[in-house]
Amino acid sequence: MSSEQPSALLSAQRTDTATAVAQPNIALIKYWGKKDEHLFLPRTDSLSMTLDIFPTTTRVRLVPGAGQDTVVFNGEPATGEAERRITAFLRLVRERSGRTERAHVDTENTVPTKAGLASSASGFAALAVAAAAAYGLGLDARGLSRLARRGSGSASRSIFDGFAVWHAGHAGGTAEEADLSSYAEPVPAVDLEPALVVAVVSSAPKAVSSREAMRRTVDTSPLYEPWAVSSRADLADMRAALARGDLPAVGEIAERNALGMHATMLAARPAVRYLSPASLAVLDSVLQLRRDGVPAYATMDAGPNVKVLCPRSDAERVSAALRAAAPVEAVHIAGPGRGARLVAEECR
Repeated sequence: MSSEQPSALLSAQRTDTATAVAQPNIALIKYWGKKDEHLFLPRTDSLSMTLDIFPTTTRVRLVPGAGQDTVVFNGEPATGEAERRITAFLRLVRERSGRTERAHVDTENTVPTKAGLASSASGFAALAVAAAAAYGLGLDARGLSRLARRGSGSASRSIFDGFAVWHAGHAGGTAEEADLSSYAEPVPAVDLEPALVVAVVSSAPKAVSSREAMRRTVDTSPLYEPWAVSSRADLADMRAALARGDLPAVGEIAERNALGMHATMLAARPAVRYLSPASLAVLDSVLQLRRDGVPAYATMDAGPNVKVLCPRSDAERVSAALRAAAPVEAVHIAGPGRGARLVAEECR
């Protein structure tokens, strides 16, 4: 018996309790910088691969008569920014559903939080799917992507299996028109058997949050606008490479796009530097792998951790090289994974 069903088929059912599972995604063409902070509209389109590791499982239960929402995160009551973001998201869902019941949210996240490993992507994708079902919003996959975006921009892409592109949309017109314009959708990829080898250099929370780093980069970095222009060209090249099944080209484009993004941060005033000595050692090992004939290419998000795209057949060799390059906390091998989906309560 399958315990999971596509989210778009079940989100219309009014259940009052729903559980969803979502995986993180890693952007191969990066999202960096917003043009509308309230609606979470990015400055450029982005493209990612949803992973088959690090699931987040979130249960939303409506509680009639409760005076406030409650949130449990990994077995402990959520506090601070995490609680604020989740309860704000629930208010948005209530506004759209026309219902008033408060909710109890219980979420289990296996991704290190605030370490540049896309924990917010899996977290808000799972929350969007579960909350939409519990409140009976009746959204299709595109609508769920738009909703997830309001919690965390990158969550819009974790709604989908495998590769997905997030359209930046436009900030003009009405707020509703702007909101409708920005969503993710699947991107076809031909005959690819990729692995993404994740070197966890540090799982500690970042000293500078992604939100603050984005603002500082957009506002002060002289390299930001040239990178944004080049990123649009990178996206077109990436889509063409995926369509023809050219994994080395996918990796080359992803690496240049990511390193360019980090260059914009280093040029910010003051600079934002997520690269650590261990990060640089791992990046050097990727260059050596290519010299040795292994088509391995690095990408990095806003954090010190390095992800390496390579053929699945080379993943173990790449993993060993990354472990030997620097002291790392862990190395994980991921493949393309499933998008966010509801899980039957009795099989949870």
